[in-house]
Amino acid sequence: MSDSVSDCTERRSAVTEAEVEALVRGICFKTGPPRHLGVEVEWLVHELRLPQLPVPPQRLEAAYAALRALPLRSALTVEPGGQLELSSAPAASLMECIGSVSADLDAVRATLREAGLGLSGYGHDPWNPPSRFLHEPRYDAMERCLDRAGPEGRAMMCSSASVQVCLDAGYEEPGPLGHGRRWWLAHQLGAVLVAAFAHSPLAHGRHTGWRSTRQSLWAAMDPGRSSAPPLGGEPRAAWARRVLDAPVMCVRAPDGPWGVPEGMTFREWTRSDAPPDRADLDYHLTTLFPPVRPRGHLELRMIDAQPGDDGWIVPLAVTAALFDDAEAAETAYRTVKPLAERADSQPAPCNPLWQDAARNGLADPELREAAVTLFATAAEALPRLGATTEVLDAVAEFTDRYVTRGRCPADDLLGQLHGQPLGQSHGRSHGRSHGQFHGKDIRT
Repeated sequence: MSDSVSDCTERRSAVTEAEVEALVRGICFKTGPPRHLGVEVEWLVHELRLPQLPVPPQRLEAAYAALRALPLRSALTVEPGGQLELSSAPAASLMECIGSVSADLDAVRATLREAGLGLSGYGHDPWNPPSRFLHEPRYDAMERCLDRAGPEGRAMMCSSASVQVCLDAGYEEPGPLGHGRRWWLAHQLGAVLVAAFAHSPLAHGRHTGWRSTRQSLWAAMDPGRSSAPPLGGEPRAAWARRVLDAPVMCVRAPDGPWGVPEGMTFREWTRSDAPPDRADLDYHLTTLFPPVRPRGHLELRMIDAQPGDDGWIVPLAVTAALFDDAEAAETAYRTVKPLAERADSQPAPCNPLWQDAARNGLADPELREAAVTLFATAAEALPRLGATTEVLDAVAEFTDRYVTRGRCPADDLLGQLHGQPLGQSHGRSHGRSHGQFHGKDIRT
C-alpha cells in the first residue's frame, strides 16, 4: 500500500481530462521485453514471547528506527497498522531478486530479534482488531474515506499483509509475452493465485468463512477503488477510463487535515473550477488498489502473505515462471481460459470466480485442477529462468503439501483451530517455524 509520493507539493498548472488520459496511457504501461522482476513482501510484526499480543507503539517506533539504520538493498516502509514492507529493487533475474530480499530479511529479523520482536506471514491478523500506528494526513484521509463504505477499509489498512509480485508489462506486439495477453492473464490467473496461496481464514481468533479474508476485504471495501477495469478492450484505454472515473480519495493541503470529497471522480475534478495538477494525478494513482495495478510494470496484489521465513519465495517463483517463460505463459493462458467463463464478465475481485477462490481456496475442484497444471508448468519452466535446486524443492514441497491435495496454507490454520496437527514445513524454511501459533488455543 505504501507509495513513494510526497504528501503535499506546490501546485503546478492544471491538467485537463484529455491530458490525464494521455499521461495515464504513457506512464502506466511501458512495453518491451520482460527483463526485470520485483517483489514487495509485507509482514505483521509480533512479540516473540507471545505473538497474539499487539506490540505497543513505542516498541514499534524504536524497532523501526533501528531498521532504518540498516544498509538494505530493498526499500523499507511501514504500513498504517505498523506492518513492515520490504520492496525489492528491480532485479535482472529471479535468483537476484530472491537473493537480495532474503539477505535484507535476515538483517531485519536479526535486528527485530534483539528487540524481542518477530515477523508473521499472515494475510490478515488472526488475533487483533485494526489499530492504526501511523497518524499522517494521508492515512487520516484514507480512513475517513474508506469508513464511508464500511469497516473493511480500516481492516485492510491496519490488519492485512501480502506478497506482491512486480512484472514488466511485456511486448507491444501480441503473443504470450505481449502486454495485452499479460494484462488479461494476470486477472484470470490471479484467481488461482488467490486460491493456492490463501492464508487468512481468521479474525479475532475465529474462522471468518473465507480462506482469504484479506481478499474478501479488498472486494468489499470500495469497488470503485479496488476493482479492475473491464477486460474486453485495450488495456491502456481501459485503465485510463478507470483512473478518470475512480473516486477521489483526498485533496491534499499544506496545513491541517486533507479534504475528503464525497462522490467526486477524478474526471469531475478536472472539469471543476479548481482542477487538479500533475502531482494530484500522480497521487490519485497511488490511491487506487485494483488486484493488478499498472505502474509502468504490472503489480500483482492478490497474494496473501505466506507462512514461514521464506514462504514468499514460492508465489514469486511460480508467478515469474508463468509470466516470463514464453512456453509456460502459453500453457497458463490455455489453462485459465475456461475459468474466465465463471467471472461472468464482471471485473475482479468482485466476480464469482474470485469470490469462490477467496472463500474456498483449492477446495474448489476447477481451481484445484487448474492449479495442478499451473504449478507443474511452473516447475518445468523454473530451470529455464535459472532457479536453484533450493527454489525448485520449495515449489515441489508446496505443490505436494497443498496443491495436489486441494489445500492451501489457510487450511493449516483452520486445522489447528480445530485441534488438528500441522504438517511439515516446506521450502527454505527447513528448521524454521512454518506457522506462528503456539499451542492450540488461538482465541484472543
